[in-house]
Amino acid sequence: MNSSRVALIRELLAREFEPVELDVIDDSAAHIGHPGAASGAGHFRVRIVSTRFAGLAPLARHRLVNSCLAALMPREIHALSIDAYAP
Repeated sequence: MNSSRVALIRELLAREFEPVELDVIDDSAAHIGHPGAASGAGHFRVRIVSTRFAGLAPLARHRLVNSCLAALMPREIHALSIDAYAP
């Protein structure tokens, strides 16, 4: 089930940011037993490199990524770790 979530996260981020690099890692297995995992929502790590982040502070980059994925929170995504860079 989370493989489809990873694919959806990748699709949304690719469409929005046209990244030159994009990694989406499902960390859900490391959080089994965590209260947030009980709902079925996953834990994910994103590493994204996009020209859209040029000149933006890290917080602004994170806000853009969170905004892009907002429709998936909290049902599909419980926790999201973001590393967002400009090339």
